[in-house]
Parts: sequence; C-alpha cells; structure tokens
Amino acid sequence: MTAPLHEPTAEAAPSPAEEATAVTADAKAVQGRSLGRIAWERLKRDKLALSGGIVVLLLVLVALFAPMITSILGQDPNEYHEDLIDPLFGTPTGSLGGISGEHLLGVEPVNGRDILARILYGARISLLVGFLSAVVAVILGTVLGILAGFFGGWVDSVVSRVMDGLLAFPQLLFIIALVSVMPNDLLGLTGSNVRVFVMILVIGFFGWPYIGRVVRGQTLSLREREYVEAARSLGAGRLYILFKELLPNLVAPIVVYTTMMIPTNILTEAALSFLGVGVKPPTASWGQMLSSAIDYYESDPMYMVVPGLAIFITVLAFNLFGDGVRDALDPKASR
Repeated sequence: MTAPLHEPTAEAAPSPAEEATAVTADAKAVQGRSLGRIAWERLKRDKLALSGGIVVLLLVLVALFAPMITSILGQDPNEYHEDLIDPLFGTPTGSLGGISGEHLLGVEPVNGRDILARILYGARISLLVGFLSAVVAVILGTVLGILAGFFGGWVDSVVSRVMDGLLAFPQLLFIIALVSVMPNDLLGLTGSNVRVFVMILVIGFFGWPYIGRVVRGQTLSLREREYVEAARSLGAGRLYILFKELLPNLVAPIVVYTTMMIPTNILTEAALSFLGVGVKPPTASWGQMLSSAIDYYESDPMYMVVPGLAIFITVLAFNLFGDGVRDALDPKASR
C-alpha cells in the first residue's frame, strides 16, 4: 500500500481564553431564572399591558404631586373666577368651556373654578379610595380564605356562608345609607375625610368575599400537594405550612385580583360621589363633577367630557395592566 500524500492535520487546541468564553456561554445558556423574572419578561412582551402600567404610574405621580403641579400652573382647585362666566347663562365665556392658555381644560360653570386643578385633586380621592379599599379587601379575603381552605370543616362552612351573605347584600344601598347618617367628626377626622374613611372600610369589607373565594379555592388545591404533605411528615406545624408553604404560592392570584379590584373600587367611589354621598364639596371628586355637569351637558359639554374621560382612562389603564399581569403570572389561563 502506498502512504497518503498528505498527513491528516491535527486540530488546533483551543486557547485558555476561548475555553473560558465557551464555559461562560454554557453557563448563561443554562442559567436559571426566577418566577418573577419570567413573569416580567412575559409582561414586557405585552405592549398594551405596559402602556396601561405606564398610565397607572403617571396617575399615581399626578395624584401625589397634585399640589405642586397646581402651584406651578398658578391655579387653585377652589378659587372662583366669576369674571370668566357669562352672567346671563352661567356658562364659561369663550369656546370649549373656557379653554385658554391659563385654564388648559376650561373652567366650571357658575363659579369658574379651574377644571384641570380639580381633576388633579379628584385623582387623589379616586386612587386613595381605590387602593386602600383594595388593601382592606385583600387582607380580609386572604386571611379568611386561607383559613377556610386549610382547616375546612366548620371553619370553612362559617366563612363560606358569610361570603355568600355579603355577595348577596346590596352593597351600594348600604353604603349610601351608612354614609348619609355618619357624623361630621369621627376618630379625629372631619368633613370629607370622614366619608373617605367610611368608603374605604365599607367598600373593602364588601369586596373581600370575591378574593376570599379565589384564595379558598386555591388553598383547597394546594393543601393536597406533595410538598405540603412532605412538610407535614417532617413535623411542620400549621402556622409554618400556612405562611411558608401555602401563602407564597398564593401571591400570584392575589396580585392579579388586586389589580382587577382597584378599578372597580374607583368606579364605586365615583358612583357614590355622583349620587351625592361621596366626598363633600368643595373637595374635588370626578363623580361629583359629573353630577354637577348634568345641568350643563348641552350648553357646556366639555364640563362632562373631561371628568368622564378621566374615569374612563383610569379604569381602562388598570384593566389593561391587570390583564397583562394575569397573563404573565398564569400564562395557561385563557383570556
């Protein structure tokens, strides 16, 4: 046999730098990701949800810094500008409800208060009631729901019957009746602060059964899982299982239903203010502005459009963000 004309060329050994790069690339490829990071990456791909979240963040900042913004604009939400009102018809002079460089969204009929300043201050009431009543509902619903689902028996029966009763109760009528008879001074609060406090407590109290049912159902499912049985077999107590094994796995549904509950609470506050049992004048409220605009919807439609748009945009932003959070935390759930 003849020898080959060319000897096979041996492959060059990789340099230490190339080996380090390959190891780093492999480590990145298999690097684990937390559930929070996975959910955030899913949420980033949902442009509508991100848009809603940005609007929600802007609304919160506007509500927090409303006094600073109005002072920069040189407007006070309770300052009258009667010189901008037609004395014959009681409507703002000029076009589109008195919109001008000084009053960017116009002025109110009859008294001439700046609408933009009152919208900014009205956001404080709506978001305050929406967020804090949701916190009350989440605390009550989580505690009672997880107790009912974990212990079962008579505890589950009592909590479930209470939830059924509250869900069947006419919430709006009860709030109207309660707020109407509340004194002007309560626990050191006066005027509109009393009504805000009562609305937060009552809306939150009647809202907890919705999240309580969800937490109870999830707890009934989770308490039979292998890791819970393993914790029991190792001698873990009930409190350890509740707070270390069950509660962390309930965070996702609690967060989702909280984001969906806030816009509902905002609408409830607007409805109460619209009916005249919300905050007292001259405190600004979107629902109160809509109620006052009924008498001027033909002569000054902008007075109704502006607070209506504020409520619509706020509720829509929360709903879009809530839908995105739900899909990010539970991608298997149907839209």
